Amino acid sequence: QVELVESGGGSVQSGGSLRLSCTASAYRNSNYCMGWFRQTPEKEREGVASINSDGSTSYADSVKGRFTISRDIAKNTLYLQMTSLKPGDTAMYYCAAEIRRWFCPLDGSVFTSWGQGTRVTVSS
Repeated sequence: QVELVESGGGSVQSGGSLRLSCTASAYRNSNYCMGWFRQTPEKEREGVASINSDGSTSYADSVKGRFTISRDIAKNTLYLQMTSLKPGDTAMYYCAAEIRRWFCPLDGSVFTSWGQGTRVTVSS
């Protein structure tokens, strides 16, 4: 497993933007997949976006065209650029990684390393 620390959450008005960051502890290589998930007290955990070691990405339909996942290998950092935010995007956002796989579906059950979460609040 790797240790993950998220940052960048906050409060923003509808239509605004935020960028989340997730810094991973050093690992012998970067050939593993990572992802962003979110959860509210009312909903089950939802996959937001994932990125594989070859750079391929997957997005939930609800965020396609608005969110962009990216990764800086040299900085061991994962990003989630969020634009055109809506109140429905309000949630605790979690970074996840799975060092045993280079490819991960957008399914939280395959990830074994998780961050502590960062809160995003979007007001109307």
